[in-house]
Amino acid sequence: MSFRILLVEDEKHLQEVICDYFTAKSEGMIEVDVFENGKEALLTAETEDYDLILLDVMLPGVDGFTVCRQVRKNSNVPIIFITARHSEEDRLYGYGLGCDDYIVKPFSLPELYAKVQAWIRRSKGQDKGELITAGKITLDKYRLTCKVNGEEVMLSPKEFALLKALIENKGRSVTRDDLIVKIWGYDFDGNDRVVDNHIRKLRAHLGEAAEQIKTVTKTGYRLEEK
Repeated sequence: MSFRILLVEDEKHLQEVICDYFTAKSEGMIEVDVFENGKEALLTAETEDYDLILLDVMLPGVDGFTVCRQVRKNSNVPIIFITARHSEEDRLYGYGLGCDDYIVKPFSLPELYAKVQAWIRRSKGQDKGELITAGKITLDKYRLTCKVNGEEVMLSPKEFALLKALIENKGRSVTRDDLIVKIWGYDFDGNDRVVDNHIRKLRAHLGEAAEQIKTVTKTGYRLEEK
């Protein structure tokens, strides 16, 4: 099944990078239409059918917030903001207008692609069992979000991937080598200290849930339910 995405972004280099990555990653199954002017993009969004909209905020013609507000009057198409405006006020304003996700530049292309896939699946009713939990921790593996006792915590893509791997193997030890292969790939050129460094950062972000991640001496890590 193929999908159409509307990318509204006035930065030429970013346009090309996103289009090239999505085309290659999806093997041509995701078609990306690009507009850099908010007014033109809005007219197109109102007359064409898209499976998702990637939307910058600061645009010539009409800003992204206005585009989102107008699209939401007649459509439930998933909208993801990709913007350099990173304040909490901007994020909350975007969500208040009806956006589904808000990604701050610079961002990870794999993470953006994963979020796009997740929101398209959700909008088509194809996602099942996206929430995985362990004790105080809840992960949404499609939205790539983490909550501790119901409060969202911000994790980097690597931290999220580490936590997801541990939760999917909760109660079992996962070696550092297995984590490196799963998250950094077979061709990773560093050493296993990279896992320890990311676990340290992950624990700091998890707060009171950090104690669920146990160190297995000379082996790796284990995540416990309590």
